[in-house]
Amino acid sequence: MSISSVVPKARFSAQARLRALQADIMELILERDLDAGDPMPTEGELCEVLGVGRNTLRESLKVLQALGVIEIRHGFGMFVAPSNFDALADGLTFRGRLSLRHEGLEALQLVDIRQALEAGLISASIPVVSQEHLALIEAAVVKMEDLAARGEQFAEADAEFHRLLFEPLENDLLMNLMSVFWKVYRKIHVEIGTDGMHLVDTAAAHRNIYDAVAAQDAATAAQLLNCHFDGIRAKIRAFVESD
Repeated sequence: MSISSVVPKARFSAQARLRALQADIMELILERDLDAGDPMPTEGELCEVLGVGRNTLRESLKVLQALGVIEIRHGFGMFVAPSNFDALADGLTFRGRLSLRHEGLEALQLVDIRQALEAGLISASIPVVSQEHLALIEAAVVKMEDLAARGEQFAEADAEFHRLLFEPLENDLLMNLMSVFWKVYRKIHVEIGTDGMHLVDTAAAHRNIYDAVAAQDAATAAQLLNCHFDGIRAKIRAFVESD
């Protein structure tokens, strides 16, 4: 049975109108040159400018709030929301975990994107890494090595290592995106389990990446980062095939 035979055409047209209204509200924010934290027009003004009823407007505002476009502070009004990637992380996590129930395609694609970001940008980060920053990266490696020797997981130190690799680029958007992909990656990792993980080998792989960065060997660092994600890919494929 097709979706069109279940959902009335009026429902489709209503959804289309709401999406159009959401687009109009975002366009209004841009046209008025509003920035994060700036107050939004009142509901009454938006209704008048956009030519819609209050109930219809509120439906769209709720969606935009969920998407992190606007922030509704009860008793204070509406504001353009600051950068918030929670909705993106939640959506990608759901899609990745959902794909694990089927062929795992989106979970694998998410790993591909993270690999492309890290392997592609390491050559830009290496020249601007200071000696002080290298010491922080190595400290994260040492923590992983110590925990691995005790047979303990080191997810936080792992995340810190990868964040520190690219922090010298001073690119806030990149840091936010990497944080999103790390959250998604961790959720997927929990979903497929950690059995069979070779902690000492994983820590050693991070040590090798650090050594290449410290030696300013961008080609080797990129190659190591490209190989770094082979393990999670293999686990995803094995999980899907066994399901």
